[in-house]
Amino acid sequence: MIRQIHPPSGPRNAQFIGEPYGADISFFLVDAEPGQGPKPHRHPYPETWIVRSGHGTFYAEGDETEAGPGDVVVVSAYTPHTFRNTGTERLELVCIHAAGEMSTEWLESTDPIP
Repeated sequence: MIRQIHPPSGPRNAQFIGEPYGADISFFLVDAEPGQGPKPHRHPYPETWIVRSGHGTFYAEGDETEAGPGDVVVVSAYTPHTFRNTGTERLELVCIHAAGEMSTEWLESTDPIP
């Protein structure tokens, strides 16, 4: 069976939770302004980002990597991480969570990642 799900109109970010559809994957469609990004956090599963447009910096436990259109970045389960739009244009990403339901632990701002 095929189910087509459309993101809500309005906000530039959209979220898909797979569990109600029998999918073992969830994701965010992110459209971030320059300088934007989430607070440091971690998940009990890996997270994969696919950069669709723009440029960002991804931070994980003291490491950082720059990524642009077509790049794929992966962080392991339980690894503290975040990202920022470090470009001058909008950053569009697909943030794939390897789980049917998302689980996020938000970390204190004193952690050593921006």
